[in-house]
Amino acid sequence: MSKLPKFVSPKQLLKLLKAEKNTNSALTLFDSATQHLTYTCHTPDVFQHILRRLTDSKLVSQVPRILTLIQKQKCKCSEDVALSVLKVYSDNRMPDKALEVFQQMNEIFGCDPGIRSCNSLLNAFVMSNQYDRAESFFAYFETRFETNLETYNVMLKILCKRGKFDKAKELLDWMWSEGFKPDVISYGTLISSYVKSGDFGNALEVFDEMPERGVSPDVVCYNSLIDGLFKLGNFTKAMEIWDRLCGDSCVFPSVITYNVMLNGLCKCGEFDESFKIWQRMLMNEHRPDSYTFCTLIHGLCKSGNVDGAYRVYTGMIKSGYVPNVVTSNAMLTGFCKAGRIGVCLGLWDSMGKVGCRNIVSHNILMKGLFEKRKVDEAISIWELLPKDGCVPDSCTYGIVIHGLCENGYLSKAIRVLSEAEDGGGNLDIFAYSSLVKGLCGEGRLDEAICIFEQMKKGGCKPNSIMYNELINGFIKFSKLLDAMRLFEEMKANGCPPTTATYNTLINGVCRAEKFVEASAILKEMLRNGREPDLVTYSSLIDGVCKAKKIDMALQLFVRMLKESKPDIYLYNILIHGLCSVGRIEEALKIHLAMKSCNCPPNLVTHNTIMDGLYKARDCKKASEIWSQILEEGLKPDIISYNIVINGLCLSNQLDAAVGFLDHALVQGVFPTVITWNILVKAVLNSASPSM
Repeated sequence: MSKLPKFVSPKQLLKLLKAEKNTNSALTLFDSATQHLTYTCHTPDVFQHILRRLTDSKLVSQVPRILTLIQKQKCKCSEDVALSVLKVYSDNRMPDKALEVFQQMNEIFGCDPGIRSCNSLLNAFVMSNQYDRAESFFAYFETRFETNLETYNVMLKILCKRGKFDKAKELLDWMWSEGFKPDVISYGTLISSYVKSGDFGNALEVFDEMPERGVSPDVVCYNSLIDGLFKLGNFTKAMEIWDRLCGDSCVFPSVITYNVMLNGLCKCGEFDESFKIWQRMLMNEHRPDSYTFCTLIHGLCKSGNVDGAYRVYTGMIKSGYVPNVVTSNAMLTGFCKAGRIGVCLGLWDSMGKVGCRNIVSHNILMKGLFEKRKVDEAISIWELLPKDGCVPDSCTYGIVIHGLCENGYLSKAIRVLSEAEDGGGNLDIFAYSSLVKGLCGEGRLDEAICIFEQMKKGGCKPNSIMYNELINGFIKFSKLLDAMRLFEEMKANGCPPTTATYNTLINGVCRAEKFVEASAILKEMLRNGREPDLVTYSSLIDGVCKAKKIDMALQLFVRMLKESKPDIYLYNILIHGLCSVGRIEEALKIHLAMKSCNCPPNLVTHNTIMDGLYKARDCKKASEIWSQILEEGLKPDIISYNIVINGLCLSNQLDAAVGFLDHALVQGVFPTVITWNILVKAVLNSASPSM
């Protein structure tokens, strides 16, 4: 901070104040001069300078004592000094204080309010959303002062903030007719308000009117339109406005424009375009700010271009900006998603050196490590939390417990859950459902139910995902009654079953050949507005096919065709069902139709048809299917060879069967026990008549 010389004049003080960049230091300097023995009195210029610098909310409390000093020194000031005070109070949403100063202007400053003071107070009411008071005040001074363009610009703002856009447009037209000549602020207010309300038709109409009226749009008008269009997801129109801006010889994109463009393009998924804008920005020698860097890094990471993001990240550091933890976390996420764990760990270390890690950083890295099955490394990051001063949140516990379960460390996951519960940790449904899923997957159903009950006691309400995991576990291990009990409990607890819930139950009852129950569940599903999907139909058709109820399966298939398109899995189920009861011709028709339905048969389909044909003793057609497999570039597996070898053996073509065995070996497909059983049985059968 500058020191006052032994003798200082108001002119010298003003020069010192202007040179002092820190407002608190400037205020101290001002106070020192006030108490300086050789200093006379502050001039209006000094008062105006110091008052203008008190706009910060932490400094606005200093204004009253400065006003008291003005009165005490009987410093006659112009309206400009009063306007500085009104602006400070307006910016800080303090209209009552502004009104108080307005009413005492003569007493404090020795000057009367003019139209500029009226406009400033009017704006103070608007800034605080006190529109009724603003309109009342306007009615008061409209007849006492000569209103000007600034007055009506504030009135435009009031109408726009109240959503009275038609009235605002009428006022704009009236201003032209009365000779007030609306300026870029008038038009900018209306355009910005139209954009915020989503009325881009009128916003663009007003924007197009500007050059017709001789008003040049400024960069703020362009920014407002581009930003609004991007937020609406209208990439094409936003780019049109951008092109107009680039073609406007009177206006040039600002750093804010580039930030709006980069943010909008990234949110629209136009990452290549965003990189072009970035390059244009650098070429035009615009210095990116921290927001520019962060926006682009986030966007490039999201697009998977982590190398590009890292180049921007290092460029940010070279430009003198320190990446904040949010930006570093975005970079960390990008590398984790790309599976580049080594680079992640390097970035992690550099973040630690500058103290730029938070709980989100730990969560990101642990998730990435668990996904790459690096459990020990993930646990080491987990153990770092206390050292880094981070408290685990619900997301942390979810990631750790889920990661341990997915990697087969169920006992460790149970310990983490228990420690969290004992320590009052913040646990959510994801942590519990991950553990329940893991336990159900290993058939540890009693433990899963224990965790489930534990969760409920802890005040965590089960959701459909949790119930679905439990129901699926019981179905998987053929505990249908327990699954149905949970299903009823789910409904009783106000947790509506999802399509996945119904699909799991339908699959379970179909496997148990309880088709009446399956039909009842399907009807309930439809009653509750849940539409059957491919999984529903696949479970139903698979169940009835296994029960040899092929006509019912075909009826379900025809019904499904009206609602959705079958996938390869469903086609294979139906073809297998038809072949299993000898209805090979119908299976062949479906097999033939698959290509035209844009669902070409796969190896499983061909194997199933081939097996059905051999069992029907139609070796010729079966051979054609084999040729089709090869023509389509599919590689026969041991199942394919076993089907052919078995079919040929059934047709007493043992030599041909052995020839296929040799072919399999040449192709690197090795026989299984089933292969040898087929051949041994065929040899024994061929030898039995002569024995």
